[in-house]
Amino acid sequence: MQNIMLKAIDNLAKFGLDKLERALLFGAALAVILALATGSIQMSQVWLTFLFRWLHVLAGIMWIGLLWYFNFVQIPSMPKIPDEQKPTISKVIAPAALFWFRWAALATVVTGLILAALNGYIFKALLLGYFQGGRDTYIGLGMWMGLIMSYNVWMIIWPNQQKVLGLVPAGDDEKKAAARTAMLTSRFNTMFSIPMLYFMVAAQNLG
Repeated sequence: MQNIMLKAIDNLAKFGLDKLERALLFGAALAVILALATGSIQMSQVWLTFLFRWLHVLAGIMWIGLLWYFNFVQIPSMPKIPDEQKPTISKVIAPAALFWFRWAALATVVTGLILAALNGYIFKALLLGYFQGGRDTYIGLGMWMGLIMSYNVWMIIWPNQQKVLGLVPAGDDEKKAAARTAMLTSRFNTMFSIPMLYFMVAAQNLG
C-alpha cells in the first residue's frame, strides 16, 4: 500500500504537485469531480448553506491551525534559535504566516455570518438565544468568541506584529512592548479557541 501511494504521489509530482497552488487546484478539482459523481452538488438553499459551512470550516482550520502553530511551535521555539538564524523567522516565515493568519480569520468570520444568515439564526445567536440554552445560545457563544478573537487579530496582534517585524517604524523599547502585547493577545486567543470550538461543535450536536 505504501509503495502504491508513493508511486501515485511521484506521478502527480510530474504535474507540478510540488507547487502549493497546483496542490490546492487539484484538491478543489477532485472535490468537484467527486461531488458531481456522488450527486452531492444540488442547486438548492440547503446546498448553498452547506457550501458556506464547508468554506467556514476550511477557513477556520487555516485560522486556528496557524494560531496553534504560533503558540505551540513558533513562540516556544524562538528562545532556542540562535540569534543569527532568527531573521529567517522574522523576515520570511512570520510575515507569510501572519498574512494567511489574519485573512483566514476574516474569511472565517465572513463565511460564519453568511452561514448564520442563511440558516436564519444570526440575530438570535448574536443575542445568545435570549439565554434560553440550546443551539442558538451555543452557536451565539461560539460566534461572539470568534468575533472577539478576529478583532484581536486585526486590531491588536497585527498592528503590534508590524512593529516587531519592522514593517512600521518603531524603537527598540516599542518593539519589545509590541512583541509582548502581540504574544499575550495570541495566548488569549488560544485560550478562547478552546471554548469557542466547544460551543461551535455543541451547536451542531447538542442543540
